[in-house]
Amino acid sequence: MLCSGFLSSSLLLLLLFLSSPPHSLTHSLTHSATPCSSGSEYIALLQSFASTSTNIWIKKLQEIWDEVGESDEDRDKMLLQIDQECLDVYKRKVELADKSRAKLLQSLSDAKHELSNLLSALGEKSFSEFPESASGTIKEQLAAIAPALEQLWKQKEKRVKEFFDVQSEIQKICGEITGSLNISENPVVDESQLSVEKLDEYHCQLQELQKEKSERLHKVLEFVSTVHDLCAVLGIDFFGTVTEVHPSLNDATGVQSKSISNDTLSKLAKMVLALKEDKKQRLHKLQELATQLVDLWNLMDTPSEERSLFDHVTCNISASVDEVTVPGALALDLIEQAEVEVERLDQLKASRMKEIAFKKQSELEEIFAHAHIEIDPEAAREKIMTLIDSGNVEPSELLDDMDNKIAKAKEEVLSRKEILDKVEKWMLACEEESWLEDYNRDDNRYNASRGAHLNLKRAEKARILVNKIPALVDTLIAKTRAWEEDRGISFIYDGVPLLAMLDEYTMLRHEREEEKRRFRDHKKFHEQQSTDQESITNSRPSPARPIGTKKAAGPRANGAVNGTPSSRRLSLNQNGSRSMNKDGKRDGMRPMTPVKYDAISKEDSGSHVSAAGVVDTFHKITEG
Repeated sequence: MLCSGFLSSSLLLLLLFLSSPPHSLTHSLTHSATPCSSGSEYIALLQSFASTSTNIWIKKLQEIWDEVGESDEDRDKMLLQIDQECLDVYKRKVELADKSRAKLLQSLSDAKHELSNLLSALGEKSFSEFPESASGTIKEQLAAIAPALEQLWKQKEKRVKEFFDVQSEIQKICGEITGSLNISENPVVDESQLSVEKLDEYHCQLQELQKEKSERLHKVLEFVSTVHDLCAVLGIDFFGTVTEVHPSLNDATGVQSKSISNDTLSKLAKMVLALKEDKKQRLHKLQELATQLVDLWNLMDTPSEERSLFDHVTCNISASVDEVTVPGALALDLIEQAEVEVERLDQLKASRMKEIAFKKQSELEEIFAHAHIEIDPEAAREKIMTLIDSGNVEPSELLDDMDNKIAKAKEEVLSRKEILDKVEKWMLACEEESWLEDYNRDDNRYNASRGAHLNLKRAEKARILVNKIPALVDTLIAKTRAWEEDRGISFIYDGVPLLAMLDEYTMLRHEREEEKRRFRDHKKFHEQQSTDQESITNSRPSPARPIGTKKAAGPRANGAVNGTPSSRRLSLNQNGSRSMNKDGKRDGMRPMTPVKYDAISKEDSGSHVSAAGVVDTFHKITEG
């Protein structure tokens, strides 16, 4: 038969596969072959097994054909067909095996490539548990690489998580710094860069950002603390102020983390500057008000009890901006309170200033009066009224000017003191001289009346004092002239030049001495005539009443009656130099020279220098 040899080889395996299930065939071959069997032995065994099976089936087929009566030609065709079908099966099986091998090779290549990528991504040069040059079948190589891949995949997942965590923290801090954190966005991990070195770089970056975050948080807390202190001093709502910057800065909102963004820091810095500027302006305003209050208090002599009500205002009158730390020290209501008080005192200032100015003017007038310097008080007071009502002068300037005038007046009094003391002595001596003249004219001065011995003692002292008048006047004239030469002005005493008064007094005293001398001569002449007349009368008696001698002193110009002196002709009470009015001020009458003459007889009254003449003389001196 044509195909008998062919069937022994090609059909062998086909019949084997067709007659037996794959698992039974494989099982039989596996158990029949030893572990050390080579590939050729395995094929020989397979052929032997297939030959036995084929012969059985061919024998069966021959029996069927014989029974059917198939021809040899049909039998050959059928056997050729079976052989072709067998070849087709072989071909398909080979193709499938080739494809399977290609897939395994591709899987092995992919596994090696994946292994290489994992090692590269993880920054590993090699993997200790997988040799670089693997040997064995494809499946053995795949079986060897699978655990390494699984371990590297786990290591990669762990590394990716580490990268994700550190990048998430970096992204969070960067978002806090920039103020544009979006919670819904997750960081994208570059799985091709998972080396330990790269992870360390991210950790270093994270540490730098954490350090910057800590510094920023410290700055934010410092700014918030400064804002709190400034708001306390200014009396401003702190929580409302910081909430305007960022809600997280308000602890009442319950937000745990504080905003540390650039925008928050910038706003806080600007707010601190604005609050400091506001504090500076308010302090300047408060210090101005405090200064005005102190000036007004000093101007109006405000008691300390009323001033103490504004101690919280005046306590910062000279403080610097940094020294004001008391809460509410620069609150707006406090400043408004001070403004209201200043406005109230300003309204009272005009009347109070007039009162104080007039008080100082009275003090000035009293100083001038004690110094015997004449001024026009009405004109001065009118000028003060005009200045205050016009508002063209500051109260402090006006009072300072008056204080300066008072100081200058006191200096003037001090410079005139020595001369005024001597003038006072001169006046007292003149008074005693006047009293002594009246005393000498009293015919009853030696009577044993009450107080006569006191008058006698006074007369003795008065005579001593009167004898010193010429020397006193000379000294006074010398000192007055020295004073005038030193200052270049006249020494005015109650509106009259003192030298003129002294010169007039000297002249009148000289004239009075001449009058006294003539009077004594005249008196002696009359006494001589009386003596001669008496001797003539006695020589021839007459029933008529004898003519008595006239009184030695005629009617006194000062109006003394019965020998008792009344007021002196040119007494100090008349000229006002020592009398005071009801206000305690000296009268404004012009002084008269304290000249006192002895009484003269009616016959000599024409030659007497009257007090009226002295007054007229000094009026002319004053007016001239």
